[in-house]
Amino acid sequence: MTESAFIHRFEPATRAGSPPLLLLHGTGGDENDLLGLGKMISPGSALLSPRGRVLEHGMPRFFRRLAEGVFDEADVRRRAHELGDFVSEARQRYGIGAPVAVGFSNGANIAAALLLLEPDVLAGAILLRAMVPLSDAPTADLAGKPILLLSGQGDPIVPAGNSARLAALLSQAGASVTHRVLPAGHQLSQADVTLARDWIGNLEAKAA
Repeated sequence: MTESAFIHRFEPATRAGSPPLLLLHGTGGDENDLLGLGKMISPGSALLSPRGRVLEHGMPRFFRRLAEGVFDEADVRRRAHELGDFVSEARQRYGIGAPVAVGFSNGANIAAALLLLEPDVLAGAILLRAMVPLSDAPTADLAGKPILLLSGQGDPIVPAGNSARLAALLSQAGASVTHRVLPAGHQLSQADVTLARDWIGNLEAKAA
């Protein structure tokens, strides 16, 4: 087992043409958390779902934080590179293409960090309730990379200005960003599922 190995679940694709998904859970979740969501938004996709390797009061996360909304940015960088290594190894092991990340909360934040630090690892991303992961983000080349950012209007954890800043940061790096603010809080709603499913459907249609 290599240093970059994560406890994870993998479910092979059952339909050709569906993009593989990298499922990244929120704080306190695990490798089983988002499998149902993955199947709802892209039935037939290969699903790669790792468990975060950082524990906060016994709850798995993908990186350390100093307080709510205050990240240990050195740890964000280290953990993003670890996750990138894991995805590269999993791609070889399971024979899948570059995945589209589907991240919720802490998982969305590590996906955003991965986009900025290792742009080639992901084919795109669905970021659910994400924040800017790095205050001094590197200049990444995300030319044309599709990203769906779904924020909650009443989210007590992610300030509206922060998610707007993330959308701008990714757009400036060249990504094709769709940012929608939903009448929701931090938890996911049916609207998130519907928008994510339609967005993936459009990706598939363009790739076909």
